[in-house]
Amino acid sequence: MPYNNGTGTVDTGALAGIIISSVIFSLVAIIFAVVIYWRIFAKAGYSGALGLLMLVPIANIIMLCILAFGEWPIYKELNYLRQQVMRSPQYPPSQQQFPPSSSPQYPQYSQPQQYGQPQPGQPPQTP
Repeated sequence: MPYNNGTGTVDTGALAGIIISSVIFSLVAIIFAVVIYWRIFAKAGYSGALGLLMLVPIANIIMLCILAFGEWPIYKELNYLRQQVMRSPQYPPSQQQFPPSSSPQYPQYSQPQQYGQPQPGQPPQTP
C-alpha cells in the first residue's frame, strides 16, 4: 500500500517498484515494436532501419502511408526480373500444355469387377 497509516506519506519502495516495472515494460514494448517494423520494412525491400522512424510522431504516419500506397522496391525488382525473362531468347514463351476445353477432363476409371458375372468383351466363365 503506497500510504503509511493514513499519515499522507508515500512508501518510496513501492513507488520505486512501480516506476521500475513500468519503465522495463515500456522498453520491452518499444523494442518489440521496432523489431516488428524492422522486419516489415526489410520484407518490403526498404532498409530495416526505417522501422526506427515509427518512433517519431509525424514520421510514423508518413511511413505507414508510404508502405500502404507506394510501390515497394521488392516489386520493382520482381517486375524487372520478369521483363528480363520475357526478353531472353533462352526462355521462349511456353505453349499451353493442356488442350482448350470448356469442361475439365477427368480420368476414366473402369467399372468395378463383379465376381460371377461376365465382363464386357469376355466369354462367360463356366464353373
